[in-house]
Amino acid sequence: QVQLVESGGGLVQAGGSLRLSCLASGRTSSNYHLGWFRQAPGKEREFVAAIIWTGGSTYYADSVKGRFTISRDNAKNTVYLQMNSLKTEDTAVYYCAASAVWGKWDYWGQGTQVTVSS
Repeated sequence: QVQLVESGGGLVQAGGSLRLSCLASGRTSSNYHLGWFRQAPGKEREFVAAIIWTGGSTYYADSVKGRFTISRDNAKNTVYLQMNSLKTEDTAVYYCAASAVWGKWDYWGQGTQVTVSS
């Protein structure tokens, strides 16, 4: 079992920045691939970014490429999502997820709200 707790959400103006954090705990949590997803009101949850457990490879949705950066610190069991040049369409609840098998997201956090105002 892996437990995930997100933090760092909030209200920011368009063009601003936020950094989300997700603390992972549980058995061998540092061996899990970690990702960020988001869900806007009335929309389905969508993939944002992911990083393999070694931290060597990262993946991004086209909508956030060049603006968001995912990173992880295995010593702190934490994954980060640095979000720059935020747009109103980035407004959503952001979820952290963990995967033992790449692409099979078995564990989810409770989510953190990000609101971008115009």
